[in-house]
Amino acid sequence: MGKSQGSEGWVKIVSPDIIPPSLKDNTGDADRLGRSIERALHTDQVSIGLPLIRKLPSLLRENDYRVSVVVYKGSSSWHLMDIWPASPAHQIYGLAVDLGTTTLVTRLVDLSSGKILEETSFINPQTEIGLDILTRIHHAGQERGLAKLQKLVVERLNREVEDLTTRKGFDARAIVAASVAGNTTMTHLFLGLDPYWICREPYIPLVNKVPILEASDLGVKIHPDAPVFVFPNVGSYFGGDVIAGILASGMTRRADVSILVDIGTNAEIVLGNEDWLMACAGAAGPALEGGVASIGMTAGPGAIDKVTRDPSTGEFQVRTIDHKPPVGICGSGLIDLVAQLYLAGMIDMRGKYIPERCGNLLREIEGMMCYVLVPAEKSATGRDLALSQPDIDALLRSKAAMYTILTTVTRMANVSMRDFKDFIVAGTFGSYIDPQSAITIGMVPDLPPETYKPLGNTSVTGASMALLSEKARDEIYEIRNKVTYVELNVNQEFMNLFSAARFIPHTDRSLFPSVRPNG
Repeated sequence: MGKSQGSEGWVKIVSPDIIPPSLKDNTGDADRLGRSIERALHTDQVSIGLPLIRKLPSLLRENDYRVSVVVYKGSSSWHLMDIWPASPAHQIYGLAVDLGTTTLVTRLVDLSSGKILEETSFINPQTEIGLDILTRIHHAGQERGLAKLQKLVVERLNREVEDLTTRKGFDARAIVAASVAGNTTMTHLFLGLDPYWICREPYIPLVNKVPILEASDLGVKIHPDAPVFVFPNVGSYFGGDVIAGILASGMTRRADVSILVDIGTNAEIVLGNEDWLMACAGAAGPALEGGVASIGMTAGPGAIDKVTRDPSTGEFQVRTIDHKPPVGICGSGLIDLVAQLYLAGMIDMRGKYIPERCGNLLREIEGMMCYVLVPAEKSATGRDLALSQPDIDALLRSKAAMYTILTTVTRMANVSMRDFKDFIVAGTFGSYIDPQSAITIGMVPDLPPETYKPLGNTSVTGASMALLSEKARDEIYEIRNKVTYVELNVNQEFMNLFSAARFIPHTDRSLFPSVRPNG
């Protein structure tokens, strides 16, 4: 009957039992091979492309009809991708890709064992065109602009594949599948699809559900016939990266209501359980990503990701990523710092500095009141790392937007925030954030700390799951069909909620009973 590797996988190696032809059995080579694969897979649908059919006579006879084949399952049938001499040493790999606006993450996965072999991240080269999505959409409309944007990301991805396979010591053709999760615009640019109408009325993408493609269609230099699974979108502002996050979180496999928050350029929020999902997105990300504060930066080496205060001395201690000299502060560190300033009575509920409580580290720099967190002699930049009053104001606007979005979507779903079984925080930001600090400034609800579950990069995790399991791949479409996406129109109620949430932690102190400032 033959055997296949990985019962749940939709990409696998099969070692079929092929009975060689004889005068009594004159079945054609392609039919003979196809039927033996069908027996091994317990199916009656296996297709073989013409280029492989042309090679069969020599391939089968050179190997005495003892071969291994690589197959993948499309929407309804299995497809033969390649034929190799029978050998137990064959390994096949998959490449999961988180196609981020700022950063790309790749994960190399052993498709037979499911083991993660390596994960890498690098700056999206499209940032040289523009840091934001709208700039890239505009550039795509210029002559050869779309082709350039696609080429930038595909060529950079190919360099990463080359580096990965060189380090691991195997040929890139051994990567026989890829899955890609990105927001709607990034997906369009990767596929070379015109994103023009994504940001223009009536705000629709060119495509939401992409068929399984082959690597050669996209110029991705893995096995040329490797299937590339691209996560579907729900709409212009709800992409495959969030669907990957929902899959990774497991929230649709539980009866209890959970909430997933993924903070990047926007804050994307999904609320629901096994029966229903409600989702929305809002502009709450820039200050939390470090893109607004004068000393802000994304999470990377030298970024201050944790700030504590010694109550006995009043001094602040900082921790940096990779323990490098401090370069700037990322979102989690910024939230810690403002929370500690508030708890110490150094800023009031409006976020305004109280000079008599701040000491000589509160200084006027370029006409702005700034608190020096790291003096010049201790910073990697040779300059003071100081938090200005406008920096705090920007953070409070972002945190207010976040809490207002949470309040609005839960009201629309008729769910109390206290009903959340899990508050799942995705992305790099979620890996570093201290929930108590976020509660202190009023960015997230005052729930028991154990409710908060940081899951890291759920986009690449979901993409990995899609590589390894046909069931997971099918679940992705179930998730997409289950999502109700709601637009958060800027109405008077929204603005009233936003205004109330701009204070620390909130104008309604009863919402945050655990927050007790010392000042």
